[in-house]
Amino acid sequence: MAYIDGFVIAVPTANKRWFIDHSATTDALFKELGATRVVECWGDDLPDGNLTDFRKAVQAKEDETVAFSWIEWPDKATRDAGMDRFHDMAKTDARFDMDKNPVPFDGARMIYGGFDAVVDL
Repeated sequence: MAYIDGFVIAVPTANKRWFIDHSATTDALFKELGATRVVECWGDDLPDGNLTDFRKAVQAKEDETVAFSWIEWPDKATRDAGMDRFHDMAKTDARFDMDKNPVPFDGARMIYGGFDAVVDL
């Protein structure tokens, strides 16, 4: 069954177009590295929770929108190999130069993790 990497980030709302353009470039790399699907979602209906919620999870500010993304891999071995290659590329590929190509969000507040798919309808 598939393996999923999930991400939640706070993006300045004014950076929506930048986020989409940046994601299109980065997501194409994940596809080259073996991902079967990459989905980027822009927050629309994010209710405030009593204890926690999407906005609280990433300390989103008033002028930020929460984005939720996932990368689907055929299996964990493909994901591990793809992510290893991705991190190696990040050390030498000019597309990852933060001075020339900064990300449109605060990566320090991103939450992410890998998940085994257990139900897929």
